[in-house]
Amino acid sequence: MQCTEGRAGRIFVLRIDHGEDLLESLLQCIREKQIHCGTVQVLGALGEAHLVTGPEEPVLPPVPHHEKVDGGWEVLGIGSISWGEDGPHLHLHSAVGRGSQSLAGCLRDKARAYIVVEATITEIAGIHAVRGHDEVTGLHLPRFLPGSPP
Repeated sequence: MQCTEGRAGRIFVLRIDHGEDLLESLLQCIREKQIHCGTVQVLGALGEAHLVTGPEEPVLPPVPHHEKVDGGWEVLGIGSISWGEDGPHLHLHSAVGRGSQSLAGCLRDKARAYIVVEATITEIAGIHAVRGHDEVTGLHLPRFLPGSPP
């Protein structure tokens, strides 16, 4: 386990409009505002999205199971912000539902807003979250460096 302490920093509120990509909009704000550690909350609806809904089999490294949705699904999600060698990384898990169907998973690749998605980003000041390769899982996992990012 890793545990470090930070404090609430800046808070950003976003409105992602119909047809805009939720993930790209969030990443654009994260890049522009240089948010190096934080949390994201989203609610609204998605016209189309791609989710990873767990592994195909419970082994390491995992092979992801993919699902696609389209046609106006409600969305509620929470995520974390960190940085890797190629810039910001957003890890956003969401529950989506339409009628009596529901899915939960990690939003990936694209997530187009249907009507509107509201998002709140809370920066965690005093921590620099970085992503790197983890030998045990084969995944890029976060680690936390104390202090402000370089």
